[in-house]
Amino acid sequence: MTIFNKTLALAMGVAVAATTATTVAAAEFEFKLHHFLSAKAPAHTQMLAPWAEKIEAATDGRVNIEIFPSMTLGGKPPQLPRQVRDGVVDLAWIVNSYATGSFPRVEVFELPGVHQGDSGAVNRAMFQMYDEYLKEDFKGVVPMFHHVHGGQAFHMASEIVRTPADFAGKKIRIPSRTGGWIIEALGASAVQTSVGEIPVALSKKVVDGAMIPFEIIPPLKIHEQTQYQIEGPGGKRLGTTTFSVIMNEDKWNSLPADIQQVFIEASDEAWHGAVGAQWDGAEAFGIELAVKNGNEHVVLTEEEWAQFEAATAPVVERWIEETTSKGIDGQALYDAAVQHVTANMASQ
Repeated sequence: MTIFNKTLALAMGVAVAATTATTVAAAEFEFKLHHFLSAKAPAHTQMLAPWAEKIEAATDGRVNIEIFPSMTLGGKPPQLPRQVRDGVVDLAWIVNSYATGSFPRVEVFELPGVHQGDSGAVNRAMFQMYDEYLKEDFKGVVPMFHHVHGGQAFHMASEIVRTPADFAGKKIRIPSRTGGWIIEALGASAVQTSVGEIPVALSKKVVDGAMIPFEIIPPLKIHEQTQYQIEGPGGKRLGTTTFSVIMNEDKWNSLPADIQQVFIEASDEAWHGAVGAQWDGAEAFGIELAVKNGNEHVVLTEEEWAQFEAATAPVVERWIEETTSKGIDGQALYDAAVQHVTANMASQ
């Protein structure tokens, strides 16, 4: 049983006990948590809902967190950080890169060389680095926890790619601006679409492939539009996407210390690691489905991967230069991210 599943089981057990042992009453503290995926998405059922239930149980029902999926409270995903800052909602699960330029420090975790095949190690690094390196990105909100997904793998419609030269002339869907830099460094053309538009873009040959994790294969049926799923040795990827659950600052400040402490304990370093394990587990399920469909799962050799690392090194240099021009020590931030992730992987 993974750490995440143990945490979930404990949380659910406590929730049931609390429900049967106490009289149903109106919660003292009500929260609205807004996000952009459906209520059936693993992020909702296996991460956000268990986290909320854990907090509700630990406060004996004094806290109630109502989750609103699929942007049901209005707006678009890039507007979620502003909704929290403005107090439209109390909490939101956000994709940091959707709010272009708003989270320049957290963006370091999207770069090549940071995600090394273990999402939990990256999540724990985000937790460990928050006070010293990342805090300035979150003015006006209070982050509960941060995480990444399993990293950007390559999903190719009809042609396998094993070297940077294989990308020449191809059109690849990108997840973010750093993803665009990576594709450009490989000699391909970057095409930005929403996640939901990927199947159509592949079927109509708008793109030859896409940069997305394996966990997205089942819900979007990516295996039906592609033949090859490609990643580096040991699950290494050319970047990832960062997410955060954030709370309105005034709402946080209105809470008594004991309630704040429950949120802090529910979002600790162990939780960050457990969330990483959950997302990596979803990766395994996704690639298994693709292989059963007859697709080829390609794991590049160390020698092949070294070519990709060399080709994308200028992306890191470009990011460091841009970030430094904004008054942020980009080199120190990148070095710290790599060191923390490496140390976390070694400590497991």
